[in-house]
Amino acid sequence: MPQPKDDTIAVRISKVLAERIIAGVLEPGARLRQDHIAAEFGASHVPVREAFRRLEAQGLAISEPRRGVRVAAFDLAEVKEVAEMRAALEVLALRHAAPHLTTAILDAAEQATYAGDKSPDVASWEAANRLFHRTLLAPCGMPRLLAAIDDLHAVSARFLFAAWRSAWEARTDHDHLAILAALRAGDVEEAATVLARHVRWIGQKPVRTASGQTRKVFTIVG
Repeated sequence: MPQPKDDTIAVRISKVLAERIIAGVLEPGARLRQDHIAAEFGASHVPVREAFRRLEAQGLAISEPRRGVRVAAFDLAEVKEVAEMRAALEVLALRHAAPHLTTAILDAAEQATYAGDKSPDVASWEAANRLFHRTLLAPCGMPRLLAAIDDLHAVSARFLFAAWRSAWEARTDHDHLAILAALRAGDVEEAATVLARHVRWIGQKPVRTASGQTRKVFTIVG
């Protein structure tokens, strides 16, 4: 059955807005004006409202009475919540994926983490990091679980970009290498333990806002 046209437009609008929010182009608290967005995409208000609902479901936007829809703010409590959710869901996915992990899959994940180590900026590091996690977890064969993890990675990316969009410090991800070593040795429990600790680690960094003020940004670097 063909997908309704409005749904197709709504998906496209939500993806573009999500990319802007995650990259920090749309900052926390910024109002998402329905009429402006409809005009930008040449769409009616119906798909725009559906796009907003999709963003709310991802935790990227919030609807407030009499204030409309705004880009969701985030604080330490939200970062911790995402970290705990990622730890629980990714460990679940890894346990189901482990019996299906081949040498080729582990090699691909290793190449992804090496690419991350060499990344010149936060965007390329985030892409490599997400590829590492996705490569290891995809063989679980649980599409709903993987979709939920993908949404959490999108929120994690937003935290990351807020902290590092103006500067980037190259790093070697020792946890990734430890996870791979445990999996190659057949020690799934050790790999799960390292993975859970890895995504629960929360860092903080002072950043300067557009108004010239400095604030602490908390982020999941894993």
